[in-house]
Amino acid sequence: MATRNALRRSSRNRIVGGVCGGLGEFFGINPAWFRIGFILAAIPGGVPGLVPYILMWIIIPSE
Repeated sequence: MATRNALRRSSRNRIVGGVCGGLGEFFGINPAWFRIGFILAAIPGGVPGLVPYILMWIIIPSE
């Protein structure tokens, strides 16, 4: 059985809070996809992309 790492904010692959880097490491994909997704979600007014990012920044522990 494969072991999966716990979801953590990245300390190595971070631009603002490490949320996208941590999500990328957790799911095994490039964090740029998460960054693009948060940017696209923030375009129609900011709230749909900004609020989830800030909540994850607060909730997800750092490495």
